[in-house]
Amino acid sequence: MIDDTRPDPDALIAQLRADEQRAQRGRLRIYFGASAGVGKTWAMLSAAQRERDAGRDVLIGVVETHGRSETAALLAGLESLPLREVAYRGRTLGEFDLDAALARKPALLLVDELAHTNAPGSRHAKRWQDVQELLAAGVEVWSALNVQHLESLNGTVGAITGVRVHETVPDSVLDDADEVVLVDVTPDELTSRLAAGKVYLPQQAERAAQNFFRKGNLIALREIALRRTAEHVEDDVRGWRVEQSGPQGDAGPPAWNTSGAILACVGPHEGAGQTVRTAARLAGQLNVRWHAAYVETPRLQRLAAAERDRILAVLKLAEELGAQTAVLTGVDIAQALAAQAQRLNCATLVVGRAEPAGGWARWWPGAMLVRELARHAPAVDIVEVAPADSSRRLAKLRPVPRADGEPHEEAGSAQARWPGYAWTVAVGAAITLLATPLANVLELTNIVMLFLLGVVGVAMRFGRGPAALSALLNVAAFDFFFVSPRLSLAVSDVQYLVTFAVMLVVGLLVGQLTAGLRFAAGVSTSRERRARSLFELTRELSAALESAQVVALGAAAVQGHFGGRAVVLVTDANDRLLMPVPAPPGFDASVADWCFRHGQPAGLGTATLAAQPWHYVPLQAPMRVRGVLALAPAQPRWLLIPEQAQQLDTLARQIAIALERVHYVEVAQQAVVEMESERLRNALLGAISHDVRTPLTALIALAESLQALPEGSDARQAARAIVAQAHQLHALVSNLLDMARLESGIAGGAVNLRRDWQSVEEVVGSAIRSARPALGDMPVRTELPADLPLVEFDAVLIERVLVNLLENAAKYGAPPIVVGAQATERALVLRVRDHGAGLPAGLQGRETTLFDKFTRGQAESATPGVGLGLAICKAVVSAHGGEIEAANAVGGGAEFTVTLPRREPPEPIELPP
Repeated sequence: MIDDTRPDPDALIAQLRADEQRAQRGRLRIYFGASAGVGKTWAMLSAAQRERDAGRDVLIGVVETHGRSETAALLAGLESLPLREVAYRGRTLGEFDLDAALARKPALLLVDELAHTNAPGSRHAKRWQDVQELLAAGVEVWSALNVQHLESLNGTVGAITGVRVHETVPDSVLDDADEVVLVDVTPDELTSRLAAGKVYLPQQAERAAQNFFRKGNLIALREIALRRTAEHVEDDVRGWRVEQSGPQGDAGPPAWNTSGAILACVGPHEGAGQTVRTAARLAGQLNVRWHAAYVETPRLQRLAAAERDRILAVLKLAEELGAQTAVLTGVDIAQALAAQAQRLNCATLVVGRAEPAGGWARWWPGAMLVRELARHAPAVDIVEVAPADSSRRLAKLRPVPRADGEPHEEAGSAQARWPGYAWTVAVGAAITLLATPLANVLELTNIVMLFLLGVVGVAMRFGRGPAALSALLNVAAFDFFFVSPRLSLAVSDVQYLVTFAVMLVVGLLVGQLTAGLRFAAGVSTSRERRARSLFELTRELSAALESAQVVALGAAAVQGHFGGRAVVLVTDANDRLLMPVPAPPGFDASVADWCFRHGQPAGLGTATLAAQPWHYVPLQAPMRVRGVLALAPAQPRWLLIPEQAQQLDTLARQIAIALERVHYVEVAQQAVVEMESERLRNALLGAISHDVRTPLTALIALAESLQALPEGSDARQAARAIVAQAHQLHALVSNLLDMARLESGIAGGAVNLRRDWQSVEEVVGSAIRSARPALGDMPVRTELPADLPLVEFDAVLIERVLVNLLENAAKYGAPPIVVGAQATERALVLRVRDHGAGLPAGLQGRETTLFDKFTRGQAESATPGVGLGLAICKAVVSAHGGEIEAANAVGGGAEFTVTLPRREPPEPIELPP
């Protein structure tokens, strides 16, 4: 059995692409510490001074010295970037100038305080997002970070210190850092620094020593920082082992890998954020993917807008920490989560610990979520997360108001419920009025059916709450108006109590079931609406043949699904966005251009320029970004719902793929037109050249016969002029015919090269003799080594190449002309150089255009020619599988280089004597 240890080609290609992206991206070094005062900024500036002394271009973007003289002294000699002034609430704040740093683009940039929150109105909400853009631009960045600013540790650190930290950084920033430098001091030394005023001012230092900087806190934070740094080192070791490991058959051990994923269960309670942070930290420790899901039940659907926004904020936090989020729908939360875990192949469920019930409720035998999850998913591990009261509160997601001033969905949701209850009262009164005249005609059981019918109708139309109210009102109305004694709530027969109870229970159950069906129908309708939008857009885009059609169809589909206003922006021939004219209200062309250039969403509902009223999505096609989709939705909070955000991304992807398809259709059509045009032109040139050559040959013969006239006569001089012009015309016709033959041969494979082993010296000498009429008295020097081997090529065609190059040098260059040759192991290199003015300045950087047909170095020139000589050279060399280049020679003049592939000539055969 053959052991195939060859590497996987797909894996190699993926590795090459990853290496290329890594090479284009800047490096990130983070100085990591347990708390303020350990010396992160001092260590960073000390290393920057060493880099400056080594000759690197070091620039300070922003550095916070906090009044420490030792740290401020290290700024000497380092260039600093001026801060950008931002007006905020009557004050002027100094912020890091991202645009100036990108324009300056130093080799090394120092950006302190990685977790800093930028002033409102900045491009990014957080400084770490500025750093990400700098890294994408290829700038190496050094920064500093404390352990309490890591998002996944926010609740843990808060529980230890009792201090809430509101400025956080996603763990992925630290995980993706190229270098993590741990700056560590003992708690006693840090306490001494604090007492000496090297950390804070005296008033702040005293307050900090009593709160955050207690020795127990510092010990715990130091342990967390050491563990977190060790995790990063472990990731580095694992990555190195993956890169260094060979094929599967190698003896080297594979890197540790855990296949089970994690599913974090997001609930409506306050501790959902801590659940997400714990799941992220656990996924990072196990090196597994993780997901976050929220189940919306009919009861949770009735939550207040503020509570729903808190849930969306938790899901957004999960996305920032690297999770894939989803909003599920169902009646049973445990069953929906178990099904999601099975679908995603998750091995662990992370849930928040339920608050213990108080009073008599603790004895109520209600089913707990953990117990139900264990019943529905017995093979899945369940981890309970304790609440953390000291973790930071998530910012409320408040979308900007609509430009048209209309109220949001939340503003009218509470008001929309009251008509349902009013209709419930009206329906009950109507049934009572209808049944009163029939009281003496119908049995009471039939009247009960009328009231139950009213409950069903109310539940179908208005939902669970009005249905419950309808059941209560109908029981009371039935008792008051139809049960003896009438017009009284008293009951003469005890059996009617059973009737009332059954009637109430049946009404409530019917209302519950009907409301559940209504909820399920609403969910199905929403899913069907999203699927129909995708189907209709895909069907219409499949028939689009022009970019304008794709733009119109895409904008209409997005606008039809999300409401509001949608605009699809495409690029022009120079790869620049075409902005709408006139621009819609609130549309910002600079944000759209940033989105296009960086390939990242921006504007409303994102972390980049979130104050914008428009949401910008790059149209990312398989090959490149094809444009930008701009959307001002009717309901801005829809962009925060994972399903709606995924729907928008899918619509944008479909539009991008359609634009790319149309682009390549246009490219293919243009290529077909050019090929047909080229074929027709070659056929026409060939036919004309062939038909003109015969009478031209006869004309030359007649003109040469006139040269026999007496010397000095005018007729003899005219005959010589006719012969010279006729030879030039004959050369032109020959070039046209040869060009047509070579072009058709390259396209159709009709060129028959007569390859044979040739002497380079003989071909060069023959070419110089053939070009002598054009050279005149111009000297030609050859530089041919004596040991040039035989080379296999078509001698006639290669001689034609050299003749054309010599004639070109005679026309546009100056003496002497040098013809050289050199043989390498794999190629023969021929050079033809003159000592004239060189190539025209307008051809710098695009020398290859010289070899296009009908192209001349100078469009307007007294030198005869139509620009076919170099084109023929290129065609001949290409037919041989070689290359031809033009460049300015060192010392002046133009030099043309022909490279032909070669192989070793065969051994000579010795004939017997």
